[in-house]
Amino acid sequence: MFSLIDKSNVPIHIAIIMDGNGRWAKTRGAERIFGHQSGVQAVRNVIEGANEAGVKYLTLYTFSAENWNRTKDEVNALIYLIVYSLQVELEDLKKNNVRLMTIGNLKSMPLECREEFQIASEETKDNTGLTLIFALNYSSRWEIAEAAKQMVLEACNGNLSLEDINEDSFSSYLTTSKIPDPDILIRTGKECRLSNFLLWQISYSELFFLPILWPDFTKNDLWQIIYEYQLRERRFGKTSEQINVHATNENIEM
Repeated sequence: MFSLIDKSNVPIHIAIIMDGNGRWAKTRGAERIFGHQSGVQAVRNVIEGANEAGVKYLTLYTFSAENWNRTKDEVNALIYLIVYSLQVELEDLKKNNVRLMTIGNLKSMPLECREEFQIASEETKDNTGLTLIFALNYSSRWEIAEAAKQMVLEACNGNLSLEDINEDSFSSYLTTSKIPDPDILIRTGKECRLSNFLLWQISYSELFFLPILWPDFTKNDLWQIIYEYQLRERRFGKTSEQINVHATNENIEM
């Protein structure tokens, strides 16, 4: 499948809702945490696959704000697994020129988790390959509300006027302000919903809902989606005729 990908049309940013770990474990008669542990290999697969394909940004929905509603044991196990996996994988991330970033309300995450991600972000900040973004304690509604609060504060301080407020200025107050909007959003696990993830940013993303449970996701699955993405026509409100005329004019100019 990798050989079919058009290297001149690789998506810049792919975002993934990694769903299905618990159900994967259940079908094997195991505890849910076994599914989360097994999902770590799928994370490795997708990081490697994205890097090899030339994707510039990869965002993984790692821990949502709603995940706090799970049992205390599962929450504690999830956070431990996140921290442990980061410690284990950091050297490989550095070796593969991957830069690490986080988005979300990290202030509410345990201190050890915040410290480990701060260390990893600092140690990879100069890497120039794939930018790997972990969404931690993330909620899109929280992010939008926080951006609105910051804009109101700026306005009250006389640093922002009504005329300054538009889509671009609002985007600059989001936690993703320095990250391009996703070209592709993938959700594994069969469910067809967005679960409060990047609601502002995915306005024109191509959506892929897969029946595959996350631990079974492979590099080839990622490459298949990139290939299918390249077959889609992205119109951004225009008609097919307008897109084709524009492409024809570009070819003539070249």
